[in-house]
Amino acid sequence: MPTEPDGARPDAGSPAVAKAADLLAEATRTGVACPPVRDLLDGGGLETAYAVQQLNVRRDLDAGRRIVGRKIGLTSPAVQRQLGVDQPDFGALFADMAVPDGGEVPVGRLLQPKVEAEVALVLGRDLPHPECTIVDVLRAVDFALPALEIVDSRVRNWDISLVDTVADNASCGLYVLGGTPVPLTAVDLRAITMTMSRDGETVSEGIGADCLGSPLTAAVWLASALAERGDPLRAGDLVLTGALGPMTPATPGNSFEAHISDLGSVRVRFANEATEGNGK
Repeated sequence: MPTEPDGARPDAGSPAVAKAADLLAEATRTGVACPPVRDLLDGGGLETAYAVQQLNVRRDLDAGRRIVGRKIGLTSPAVQRQLGVDQPDFGALFADMAVPDGGEVPVGRLLQPKVEAEVALVLGRDLPHPECTIVDVLRAVDFALPALEIVDSRVRNWDISLVDTVADNASCGLYVLGGTPVPLTAVDLRAITMTMSRDGETVSEGIGADCLGSPLTAAVWLASALAERGDPLRAGDLVLTGALGPMTPATPGNSFEAHISDLGSVRVRFANEATEGNGK
């Protein structure tokens, strides 16, 4: 994460930031993906991209949406290779992004979804320190859950750089949580194994160490980054710690299931166009 003081960060009200935010918001509203926004930001880098993200998050909050936590993206080397990036990012999770375990994603809800399996953490304590430690995270986590994140890009054909995905709220889409909380004393998150299937065929595999060395290490990174920005993780927050293996495209009619050792399974299906129409 960059470490500029707040005063050095780009103005979220700048014309370039506003234009990029408008393009991404319009893609969400219409269901029509937009071109990449990186050129609009004129080489402004990650902080300018986060200013775009923050502008649209503020707009969503003003519209009545509720933040319930954060996601960490780009933690898996496999996903970094897929997207051509070399570091993690984060985005905001809203309450209306949740899909029940075994639930269905309606046709047209997302533009170009992909699915990845990961570990979710739910906090029982705040994490307010910019120099967060693994001990801080271990003390703060109430329990872990298996999760599916359904990532989505408002940028056409997933033609994204790190700047594009950061501006686009870290390509957030929806998420699905398993239903049985597991305390950290009952699981070694570095050693867990993950297998994800699409329509019964294995499409992604990985281990806990594939997520920045451990999902807990990813959580330390996120807690430090957010505290540095003056917006720390709080008790009750949900943290999606990042993919354990490659993400897989989803199309209408697909069903996904992920099993994560010691945490359990989680599943989701995508409605079939034949029964729901063409959507957006």
